[in-house]
Amino acid sequence: MAFQVCSVSPAGKWMGFVTAVWVQAISGNNYTFSNYSDALKNLMALTQLQLNNLSVAKDVGKAFGLLAGLASDRLPTPVILLIGSVEGFIGYGVQWLVVSRRVQPLPYWAMCIFLCMGGNSTTWMNTAVLVTCIRNFRRSRGPVSGILKGYVGLSTAIFTDLCSALFANDPAKFLLMLAVIPFVVCLVAIVFLREVLPASTPTVEIAEAKYFWVINVVAVVIAVYLLAFDLTGRHGRVFSQVFAAILLILLASPLSIPVYLMIVNRIPANPTTSSDFESNPTEPLLTQETMEENDTAVEKKPPVIGEDHDIFEAMASADFWILFISFLCGVGTGLTVMNNMGQVGLALGYADVSIFVSLTSIWGFFGRILSGSLSEYFIKRGGIPRPVWNAASQILMAVGYFLMAMAMPGSLYVGSIAVGFCYGIRLAVTVPTASELFGLKHYGLIYNILILNLPLGSFLFSGLLAGFLYDSQAMKTAGGGNTCIGAHCYRLVFIVMAVACFVGFGLDVLLSVRTRNLYSKIHLARNRES
Repeated sequence: MAFQVCSVSPAGKWMGFVTAVWVQAISGNNYTFSNYSDALKNLMALTQLQLNNLSVAKDVGKAFGLLAGLASDRLPTPVILLIGSVEGFIGYGVQWLVVSRRVQPLPYWAMCIFLCMGGNSTTWMNTAVLVTCIRNFRRSRGPVSGILKGYVGLSTAIFTDLCSALFANDPAKFLLMLAVIPFVVCLVAIVFLREVLPASTPTVEIAEAKYFWVINVVAVVIAVYLLAFDLTGRHGRVFSQVFAAILLILLASPLSIPVYLMIVNRIPANPTTSSDFESNPTEPLLTQETMEENDTAVEKKPPVIGEDHDIFEAMASADFWILFISFLCGVGTGLTVMNNMGQVGLALGYADVSIFVSLTSIWGFFGRILSGSLSEYFIKRGGIPRPVWNAASQILMAVGYFLMAMAMPGSLYVGSIAVGFCYGIRLAVTVPTASELFGLKHYGLIYNILILNLPLGSFLFSGLLAGFLYDSQAMKTAGGGNTCIGAHCYRLVFIVMAVACFVGFGLDVLLSVRTRNLYSKIHLARNRES
């Protein structure tokens, strides 16, 4: 189904992208469960297994992201954003009502539904933002996806540190932030973010590259700023308020780009609908040469690796399942740490776990930014297969789990950094890897199938493994109960997850060997283009 495409000034186009960045900066609320999980556990008198299954319900919401992907071809961007914002407002709003004791605790099944709604809300936001921005800047898909995914990585730390600075980590006020802030930001994005005509000249593309570089620098500054706040310990009220004000200014600073363009061009930033779309309804995402190659590839049955696959052809490929299972080993175990960080911290004697949540988020950002750039550089430099970086991340992640299992002083700090960094690498590297192996024609559906690893990994590693093992250790303590204190509570969980990472490492090495010829061809093609 076709929609009218807006013809806007450069200022209006970049105003839309800035609001997209803001949406991504608040769309990582799905990773903040540890900040309020203990409040839910105590209020509802849950076992660790029951609590972990609540986190699984939250992650199951991502499995319904396929609906958002299908809707993106049928509904305009504002409608998709509105659906996500309203769903998140309801999902997190009900949780706030319960934790703030404004209503009596709901039945367990009802809480599962509202957590699922909160988790699903971000899939609508992310789909609206990613699909629209890649279409708007279709010749700069790499920088666009890198920036947007990077801000998702920072979003958990942004929420956590703002709550710590302004509300002393009050779980009820934290949930209120998760309900209200994304809703308001999405309403702003609805006004400005829509599909527009992409750049058509090299001069415009060069200018756009400079603006992407500016937003990347701002993201790094924000990450370092958040990290400094986390590592400097407790702060006074005035200092915390100043920190929050400066953080908001930094988040708003990309506005300087559309403001600058508006001053230079003296054209308003508000988008207006135009019939220009009729004269150029579709600008191909691929170059003509690539399209001709793909048209030729369609005639081959079945397609070889590197050519366009539909979902059935991809799932019939051994490479798909190697990538799928290795992705599960990385993101499934990493998500388990994020979901259980509250109980892990308490078991090891930390009353406040917000710093570990922030460290995981911030280093996840660095993992996304660095791995995307480095993997791209080494493909062009020497044809190094992209899965090599996934293999390296699995080893580092396993080391992090072993350190947390040993529970030495400071090991939780190091482990949080390692897990966050490697989790970010897996997300940033697997996204382009899938497109290179199976093509772009049906990439949206293939990507969403891979993302099913998030709820699947949460169920296997968090809901079953961590839940059962934690509860079994808690029952061994004096008097039993649902709380376990000590390094033994999660030791076996971390060891099992480290073993899973070694399995993932082997699969990534195997995939690197199987795809080395493909990446050699990509290496030669990119060098010819340059």
